[in-house]
Amino acid sequence: MTTQPCKTMKAITKPKSEKTKAPAITTASTTRAIRQIAQTRDSLGPAVRIVYLENYDWELGALLTSGVDVWLNTPLPPMEASGTSGMKAALNGVPSLSVLDGWWIEGCIEGITGWAIDGVARSKETENRTPQDAASLYHQLERVVVPLYYGNRDRFIEVMRHAIALNASHFNTQRMVQEYIVKAYF
Repeated sequence: MTTQPCKTMKAITKPKSEKTKAPAITTASTTRAIRQIAQTRDSLGPAVRIVYLENYDWELGALLTSGVDVWLNTPLPPMEASGTSGMKAALNGVPSLSVLDGWWIEGCIEGITGWAIDGVARSKETENRTPQDAASLYHQLERVVVPLYYGNRDRFIEVMRHAIALNASHFNTQRMVQEYIVKAYF
């Protein structure tokens, strides 16, 4: 990790939506997963705070989206359902740090609208994807995102503005409906 003094970072996890293509989770496995998250949280100490949000809903989602600095999304391609959470974040001026899948393939302009987790970007290989994506994620956080956030706030705010100007203006309901009409119905 970085040799700079550690700043407190927060991580918030939520269960996957039923609309995602993620496998169904039974109550027993959910209980085990929550227990594992709590144990991991305890072992990390105060440097990384993890909060598990049970019964995540629209209202809580709106509060969270408008209160974060970077939207982290780590789907396993091609499993990104639609990417609406990242689009919603862009509407709130929140740049994304995400695997290149779904809408982010089109929406990511590296360092302008956010950042790519690019472990095996254009490769069809999925077997070794997770370790490569993890390495890319940590590289982006340590070398790009965190230094920009703490060291060049004006430049970080430019990225936030571009997230709104470029992504929020393009990836929206109006465009979606127009594309459905033209591509699906005619």
